[in-house]
Amino acid sequence: MKAALFSALAFLLFSSTIVADQPNAVLDVSGQELLTGTDYYVLPVIRGRGGGLTLGSATNADPNTGCPLVVVQEQLEVSSGLPLYFSPVNVEQQGGIVRVSTDFNVIFNASSICVQSTLWELAFDESLQKFVVATGGVPGNPGPETLNNWFKIERFEDDYKLAFCPGVCDICRPVCGDLGVFIDDDGVRRLVLADEPLKVMFRRA
Repeated sequence: MKAALFSALAFLLFSSTIVADQPNAVLDVSGQELLTGTDYYVLPVIRGRGGGLTLGSATNADPNTGCPLVVVQEQLEVSSGLPLYFSPVNVEQQGGIVRVSTDFNVIFNASSICVQSTLWELAFDESLQKFVVATGGVPGNPGPETLNNWFKIERFEDDYKLAFCPGVCDICRPVCGDLGVFIDDDGVRRLVLADEPLKVMFRRA
């Protein structure tokens, strides 16, 4: 009886330690924890600077098809953009919750005529001379081959920001930075690595 009680207490203590060691959960606008595999809109906190995130044509896109696609911000504040979901590098360890400072794939829950996935990846745009958030990444399989497909949510003041600094490869030295908005010559609000991060919030779709 005593042995069984000791084992139960030891298990509870071990479980509590695991939970305590986990990074904090990301919260949506209603104060609820973000869940993996659940659709959300990513919206700007500061009003008057565009709307939610969506798909747009790359600078080198085919004029007839608009492909390939990259991540852009809606021009209108009232536009929520497209729903997306997060797939952490280790879903079981995170308990189905999206947590700060952890690697995850970001996938738009949308379809297009372009023959590419809607999973985010970092790519270098030669015409802009900037690292932009493109699409076409491969889900899962963390390691050097998928290094550009992993993003993070970080606390930023009283809100959040999106960042790129993957930790899925111990021997890799990736470029790291925050995600912000760059307005190109055509007025397109492109999501790029930037000195000024886009302060964001999350609303369940």
